[in-house]
Amino acid sequence: MPDQPLAYHITFGMYGSRLHGDARGTVDRSMNKPGDPIIGRDTDWEQIERSLLRFPPVVPTSQQRQFAESIIPSICNRGGWQFHTCAAQDDHVHALLTTTADAKTVRRLLKRWLGQALSERWPLLPDATWWAEGGSVKWIWDQQYFENVFSYIERQRTQLA
Repeated sequence: MPDQPLAYHITFGMYGSRLHGDARGTVDRSMNKPGDPIIGRDTDWEQIERSLLRFPPVVPTSQQRQFAESIIPSICNRGGWQFHTCAAQDDHVHALLTTTADAKTVRRLLKRWLGQALSERWPLLPDATWWAEGGSVKWIWDQQYFENVFSYIERQRTQLA
């Protein structure tokens, strides 16, 4: 196995878009272990989560999603990362890229720089954010998995809709 993965599949959510207890189900890293089922609908928990939001949930417009998809390649260039593809949905963003840099640092910078670019065109309330905390990073070690992830993300691109 190589020392570095072929690529990283980075995903992060929009602020307030995926609350614990919502009907789609969620994972709570403090409660779930790998392989555990997702947490199902819990309206009380969802209401508690909603009451903790400091700002209204962010739901990007089609124009904002298209802008995000158009700017992510230049953000990857800025970071020195090799861009493969990306997709911006109404509740999350996917990016597939290759780098030798630390994946969590890349995710943090990608969110920061993308949020700054979006805020230059569409300012948020003071101290508000586009993004939920954290996100996920999947390490891609083989070509078949890379191709599957690439196709999955391409099917979600706003510009193709």
